[in-house]
Amino acid sequence: MNWKRKANAAVRELTGFQITRVAKTGPGAKPGPAAKGTGRAPAVAAADLVRPPADPETDRLLTAPIFILSPVRSGSTLLRAMLNAHSMLHAPHELHVRRLSVGLTTPLAARAMEALGHNQADLEHLLWDRVLHRELARSGKAHIVDKTPANAFAHRRIATCWPDARFVFLLRHPASIAASWHEASPDRRTPHEAALDALRYMKAVERARGDLTGLTVRYEDLTAGPEAETRRICDFLGLPWEPGMLAYGEQTVVQKGLGDWKDKIRSGKVQEGRALPREEEIPEELRPMCRTWGYLDGDESR
Repeated sequence: MNWKRKANAAVRELTGFQITRVAKTGPGAKPGPAAKGTGRAPAVAAADLVRPPADPETDRLLTAPIFILSPVRSGSTLLRAMLNAHSMLHAPHELHVRRLSVGLTTPLAARAMEALGHNQADLEHLLWDRVLHRELARSGKAHIVDKTPANAFAHRRIATCWPDARFVFLLRHPASIAASWHEASPDRRTPHEAALDALRYMKAVERARGDLTGLTVRYEDLTAGPEAETRRICDFLGLPWEPGMLAYGEQTVVQKGLGDWKDKIRSGKVQEGRALPREEEIPEELRPMCRTWGYLDGDESR
């Protein structure tokens, strides 16, 4: 029913989890869609299955992975390029590992995994960790950075999967985010629709800031004083600062959707972004977030 889909969408937006029907087990149970060869992936594990690793030393290959939690169009590609220029940080393109799921397509498989102490969420966490670890190992660096904006919607699960994870929150003026989001695909969303859609990401990032411990960085500060901000990030991560972080343009960082950043990244210079919107230019629906993040009077930011 339509109301069920809407309710599930609301739960997914607020928590990063979704409600799924429990598959039948026992004699006569039918395999799930993936076993039938339809190509449909099984749903990501339900919230009540999510738990920390039972044995962190053996269940996780990664140590203290780094996640940039940011709205769309907030400068995360720029920050990724700067961090990836550090000799100890590997910051690949958006990985979306939280969308990788594991399916137990027969009762025998489910019982076998249960006997080992694994539920579906445990197995998904093992998969996510392995994918990220492989990417890190192939880079030859020491620490991995994932900057997928949609991770903000699943920040609690990410923190549960990797209890030692480190978080950097990247903020930008909400009206600038919305304007850039519209300009990225003007044929797909109006300015009003872009503002509302971008606001979902902003709210998710703000929930993450309330739930998690991490470092808050502003895009405007990053472009105005890149050395000071990258030094602050390195201090937070316990790493020495490297001048090469400001020469990130020598990397190959072109990717679909780069938009605003393509020329700036290729130039190897941090250029200041667009001027901040005037107060009268800020959409009404974005004003509360502007106040929360300190871009309007009535600052409620932390």
